[in-house]
Amino acid sequence: MCYSAQVRADYHQFVRVWGAIISIGEFFELYWIRQQGAKVKIPKAMDAAFSAPQTDDERKIKALIDAYDAEQISKTEQEIFAQKKRLADAERKLLTKTTKAATDSKRIATDKISKAMTKLNDLRRTDLKDRDSRIFPGGYAPVMIMENGKRVVKPMRYQCRFAGWPAEFDADYPGCYNARRDNLEKFWKKQFGVSHGIMIVNAFYENVSRHKMEGRELAPGEKEENVVLEFRPTPTQDMLVACLWSHWQGPGEPGLLSFAAITDEPPAEVAAAGHDRCIIPIQEKNIDAWLNPDRTRLADMYAILDDRARPYYEHRMAA
Repeated sequence: MCYSAQVRADYHQFVRVWGAIISIGEFFELYWIRQQGAKVKIPKAMDAAFSAPQTDDERKIKALIDAYDAEQISKTEQEIFAQKKRLADAERKLLTKTTKAATDSKRIATDKISKAMTKLNDLRRTDLKDRDSRIFPGGYAPVMIMENGKRVVKPMRYQCRFAGWPAEFDADYPGCYNARRDNLEKFWKKQFGVSHGIMIVNAFYENVSRHKMEGRELAPGEKEENVVLEFRPTPTQDMLVACLWSHWQGPGEPGLLSFAAITDEPPAEVAAAGHDRCIIPIQEKNIDAWLNPDRTRLADMYAILDDRARPYYEHRMAA
């Protein structure tokens, strides 16, 4: 289902390699609503694309990112201070008497301090790691679409909400980051042949059952265990993943750009690793045809999906 993906989050890549232009206004709006308190998940690598701003608009976005990071650092430092006090209080009580309350308080405080320190270090560091460009459902990524005859990159949420539907759609259909190919003309009929996009991915992650990954049946009495596998194309390459997207608008709420990755039956190596779906990377020669869909020529769209890039996917346990 493409539970998670490592995306090309630097929008400059779209400009340099794919000749796209940036919808800077939508990037600004996204960072503005985050600064105002909206709970949006933006990968650190996407923030980093604005670390050396070249235009006034980019400088404004950089200022929003800096203000947000400073606020998050302050809140995290306060959390660490509060949990260290809680830990010290619990340890002091345990010196005189061992109680369940004090033991639990020590354990919880220790765990929260560890998590807060990891978050604080991530907020402060400037060197990027692979996990900084990894998105999960509900997170944002740059997506390339066609607008007024030009390739345009916009920030979109990885979980599609259909235009005209209530906001509760997200909770009712939490799996709408996965657009199954066999359902494109049914559930996805208002997007397929109408609003197509491309997400650039160099790895994807899937939940699989351990026994399926190991190619065996469950042993008697054995409980099913979930593991997360990382799939990377060989040779290493950026994949142009076929997507569908929607522009949702609601009264009194900011507009929402959101998308889903199209998935299909997996190649043999993915199936052998225990998973039953796979993203569809289209070929570079088909970019413009995919981004300019014709609702009356769906056979052409299916042909593009069939004429996909077919790298070999190596897998390993995700970190």
